[in-house]
Amino acid sequence: MSAEEKSMSIIVTKGSLDWAYHLNLQLTAAGNPAMKMPMMGAHMGLPNLLTAVPGVDAACTKMMKNLMSKKGVAPIEELRELAIEAEVRLIACQMTMDLFEYSLEDMIEGPELGGAATYIEVATQSDINLFI
Repeated sequence: MSAEEKSMSIIVTKGSLDWAYHLNLQLTAAGNPAMKMPMMGAHMGLPNLLTAVPGVDAACTKMMKNLMSKKGVAPIEELRELAIEAEVRLIACQMTMDLFEYSLEDMIEGPELGGAATYIEVATQSDINLFI
């Protein structure tokens, strides 16, 4: 990297992006209950009780994907392809993988494993660090 090039690290600890390693993305109404979605001409939230009803997660996933398409937001698959083309380094958290009993074979091709030391090494060499 030349002196003029800037680098950035982003650590994603919550939300759907950290599950982009699987690409079988699903949303849940419990994911962000405070966020009101545009529905029927208003902004409405789903009561937490509805998160226990079978099929609500599938409906939320479909609704979000439809909203993203309608608003011209690129799907995660397209964003991932752009990241690969830009040579973005994807690092899956080793501790989280161990905790939830995942292996690299469970992931899409591309991520490497790393831990806190890997993040610190990357972050200390980056010009910008985002913690999401």
